Amino acid sequence: MPHATSEAETAMDLFLQFLTNGLVVGVFYALSALGLTLIFGLMRVVNFAHGEFYMLGGVVGWFVTTYLGLDFFSGLVLVALAIGSFGWLVDRFLIERVRGQGEEPGILLTIGLSIFLVNITLLAIGPAPLKVARAITEGPIFLGPVTITKMRLLAMVIGVALIFGAHAIIHRTRLGSAMRATFQDPMAASLAGIRTKQVYAATFALGCTLSALSGMLLASIYSAQASVGGLVSLKSFVVVILGGMGSFPGAIAGGLLLGVAEALWGGYVATGMVDIIGFLLVILILVLRPQGLFSIRAERA
Repeated sequence: MPHATSEAETAMDLFLQFLTNGLVVGVFYALSALGLTLIFGLMRVVNFAHGEFYMLGGVVGWFVTTYLGLDFFSGLVLVALAIGSFGWLVDRFLIERVRGQGEEPGILLTIGLSIFLVNITLLAIGPAPLKVARAITEGPIFLGPVTITKMRLLAMVIGVALIFGAHAIIHRTRLGSAMRATFQDPMAASLAGIRTKQVYAATFALGCTLSALSGMLLASIYSAQASVGGLVSLKSFVVVILGGMGSFPGAIAGGLLLGVAEALWGGYVATGMVDIIGFLLVILILVLRPQGLFSIRAERA
């Protein structure tokens, strides 16, 4: 009997460890997908270059902490400013030219932008993985049966703070009010005096910034490299489909669900086939609830 109890406790401890690992990664999936769902929900742009902005966040974070000597937190601020400004320019000089022409021109444009960003990054730094300097010395923290490193815990806390910050921007600021008004009725918002072009550019910049910050945070735990964007884009689309296209709470729920599902699948089934679980979840959600966990109508309300 004591032997059976010990095995049950070990199994529970292992489950809690997998769950914690999944929640940590899920926060970053949610943060990156928030940017994508903002861009699609407001602008109706399917941004296939979204993963490349994630990649740029990690690469720029590596550059400013390694070559400019900035600390981790200053690097985060500089990455947000640099990628946010770049995203604003991309919208004003590229996305704006195809706005209102349907989704196909935007898809082709962002695919081309994705290819350009990957190749220019490969030319600049090569294909080798890069490590962002950590904010604190690495070491384990024991939370009962669960072990988590200090950097993972710090990165997760920052990720959660950024999610709440994005929510506050959308629901507590004039810019957020303009975003929501434009989302509900662009023509009426324009007639009411809202400068919709500026709102679109700010939305695209915010979406790119969230993805880039997620990239820098994860690059401090794992690594950043030029070729990572494609997989990140796929996972972000998986999260958005799971949560519901254009749904803010759906992106958070979908990111956490994907992170936990991957951790449990990798721990109990097959470590080398973790990426397959996301697509299985997409198939399941499309069959059972095609609008996602949170429908777009709920977000509009």
